[in-house]
Amino acid sequence: MASSSPQTSLSQLSVAGLLDALAAATPAPGGGAAAALAAAMGAALIAMVAGLTVGRPRYAAVAAEMAEIQARAEILRQTLVAAADDDTAAYLAVMAAHRLPRESAVQQADRGGAIQAALRRAAEVPLAVAAHCVELLDLAGRVAARGNPNAASDAAVAALLAHAGLQGAVRNVRINLNGIGEAAFCAAAEAAVAQALQAAGPLLADALAAADARG
Repeated sequence: MASSSPQTSLSQLSVAGLLDALAAATPAPGGGAAAALAAAMGAALIAMVAGLTVGRPRYAAVAAEMAEIQARAEILRQTLVAAADDDTAAYLAVMAAHRLPRESAVQQADRGGAIQAALRRAAEVPLAVAAHCVELLDLAGRVAARGNPNAASDAAVAALLAHAGLQGAVRNVRINLNGIGEAAFCAAAEAAVAQALQAAGPLLADALAAADARG
């Protein structure tokens, strides 16, 4: 990992340091981490819009809903930041597994098993990110429709970031599935991806339409 050890959380870097780490000619952090962080920024904006709604007398009718959304968005933000680190660690584990010795039959078997386990983890992390992104799209639509209208454009950006995170996560799931030999796992992951993508389109459209109507 650029400008930090692999154990250093990306959240501990400055914005400039994070961008340097992504831009460095190293394989990790990469697109999977960036997808999770894009979604985390979407979560942060959702929390902001909800926070700008709670406590304002004119929005008293939706205060409870907005407080719930704010709390959930904060949880998702922290979860997605952690997922960026998990994605980086998972990819580094794949690389480490490929470097295992393979001189003997036993070593080859051990190496193959380690690669499969590492690839599975490398698919599981972005798969979870994709699911979180779908939830964020729903939350973004709710704050766009009923939150403080002065922050409607922020709700729209939140939805776009969540959708970008989803698209990036899906691509990282699929590239790792290409190397996994367990058919049942791959089929289940592909089904989850398809479900997430199917749900995301209408949610994004609704969120943007709500924001445009109020912005």
